Amino acid sequence: MPRHTWQDELAIIDRTMRAISGVTDPQQLVEVYWGGIGELLPITDYVSLSRRGVDEPGYLITRSSRFQKELNPWTQRDKLPLLKGGLLGEIAYAEKPVIIDDLPSRLSNDDPAHYYLQGFQSLIALPQYDGGVALNITVNLLLPGMELDPAHIPMLHWQAGLFGRGTQNLVLRNQLTKALADLDSEMKVVGEIQRSLLPSQLPEIPGFDIAAFYLTSARAGGDYYDFFPLADGRWGIFIADVSGHGTPAAVFMAITHAIAHARPGDHKPPAALLTSLNAQLARSYTNSGNFITAFYAVLDPKARTLTYSTAGHNPPRHVRASRVDSLTAASSLPLGIEEVQTYTEATISLDRGDLLLLYTDGITEAMAPTSASRSADLFGTDRLDQVLIEARTQPAATCIDRIRAEIAAFTKDAPARDDRTLIALKCQ
Repeated sequence: MPRHTWQDELAIIDRTMRAISGVTDPQQLVEVYWGGIGELLPITDYVSLSRRGVDEPGYLITRSSRFQKELNPWTQRDKLPLLKGGLLGEIAYAEKPVIIDDLPSRLSNDDPAHYYLQGFQSLIALPQYDGGVALNITVNLLLPGMELDPAHIPMLHWQAGLFGRGTQNLVLRNQLTKALADLDSEMKVVGEIQRSLLPSQLPEIPGFDIAAFYLTSARAGGDYYDFFPLADGRWGIFIADVSGHGTPAAVFMAITHAIAHARPGDHKPPAALLTSLNAQLARSYTNSGNFITAFYAVLDPKARTLTYSTAGHNPPRHVRASRVDSLTAASSLPLGIEEVQTYTEATISLDRGDLLLLYTDGITEAMAPTSASRSADLFGTDRLDQVLIEARTQPAATCIDRIRAEIAAFTKDAPARDDRTLIALKCQ
């Protein structure tokens, strides 16, 4: 065989590698690869074997130059010939390269693979290992009078082995891509279910302007807020944050929602509700170390009072004139840590113009981008309070919009690392 110059070989290999780099279908990858190899070597006949997923002594014929119709080993596996024994059986389980120069003398007429090997003078079988086992073997076939420089065989084995790994990695990548797409689709459904548990609309409470914002850091998250209509025109206001993120947090959020809605209309006093929630969560659901911070308050719009209890949650901000108070009274452990836990209550009065903000820690723990010269910086309560003071005379929705805009500027519009929830109440 006339040898190519090294410049020609380099050009062929470079062209082949460039073409392979854009391939995502393993079937097309094989075609492109062997099309390039065919320009370098005088081998046009072959048979490929696979032991993957086949019990010994069986093996599949995945490719052959004598196939009347080309089959895709990945999508038409059930149509591939399944053979046992014979010369190809020995090669399939040899666990090493096999070179046969006198093929006619080794091939019997009753060999299961006679059809694929008859008429050829020699073969070069090169295994592709997976976990140290030759699960795939490429058998190169040479007609009488054809020769291959033995010096090429080691390099051919090297290339075939690397190509086999590349093909399998591509298959695994495609499987992973599909699995992630399926998982993402499921997460979308989980997120839709979770959001359906939130209030479909905000209540209309005389004397109060209300707005809310909810954002998960993933498809689904663990933040939760709710409003409960109570007797005498009062309203229960609830906000909670499940530890962790994603699906597990969303599941605990749904459980909390179910428990909180188990007794409609029976959501006062606040300490009693948190005590009941805590006992049920700690007894049955949070044994693995999960917990939930929560803030629950009963708003009496006629008396303009807010009676509240806190389970380890971020203290709401109460803006009165140019002062911001933190509702730190009546605070105890998060829900789900200890089954027997005492929760207390506190009451504040609300005046016209007062602004109350309930939030989860995804707001104050929003992070500014870091650099080599600057460590992580959190948005914090000081920045939050400054926004609230500036927005205290504006509607509740505008207040929330201002907070979101400040966080976006602070984080340079980076994706949220934690769920973010806001509830603003403006006393009119």
